[in-house]
Amino acid sequence: MSDEPKTTQPAAPDSTNNEKPKREFKGKRGARRGGKRPPQEAREYEQKILDLARVTRVTAGGKRMSFRCALVIGDKKGRVALGVAKGADVQISIEKAFRKAKKHLITIPMVHQTIPHPVLVKFGSAQVLLKPAPKGTGLKSGGAVRVILELGGLPNAVSKILNSSNKLNIAKATLKAIEMLRLPAEPVAKPVVKKDDKIESDKTQAVSAK
Repeated sequence: MSDEPKTTQPAAPDSTNNEKPKREFKGKRGARRGGKRPPQEAREYEQKILDLARVTRVTAGGKRMSFRCALVIGDKKGRVALGVAKGADVQISIEKAFRKAKKHLITIPMVHQTIPHPVLVKFGSAQVLLKPAPKGTGLKSGGAVRVILELGGLPNAVSKILNSSNKLNIAKATLKAIEMLRLPAEPVAKPVVKKDDKIESDKTQAVSAK
């Protein structure tokens, strides 16, 4: 027998070792695919853009462009407000108008789901007439008046706009009319006087007269 050394062949590579490990998705990405979206929080106030305009201001350096937003907010439970603000961007002007409106909330006085009495208000050249309506009538109004009354939560009313089509003046006249509304005064109950107390009071008055 020869004493030559035996040659060993290299082992074949294991195919199982070459498989890449599977990536596990954790955190937001995995939760977004398999889980449900979190419920959105209910807004405290609903908002509606009444007017959005691009305005220009002429300065020594040139013209400055900005956006003016008139925003109406309300909780549909009796509170409503108007905010007007300017900003370099549309979103900035909307946010500024919302913050301004929150500082000037007013409450709509209601009696039997309508306003207590008719009122006519003038602001600038705009005149707004608000009248009460019976239950089931709904809102018979349009334009800026309807937006304000809807977000304020007034179910029944009749309105009329006179002499103007300016949305901003009409909205301000409507809010001024709401501020002028007054609830009917409750009758003051007379104090109950007993018969014995009345006799004693009459005696004291007679003695003091002598």
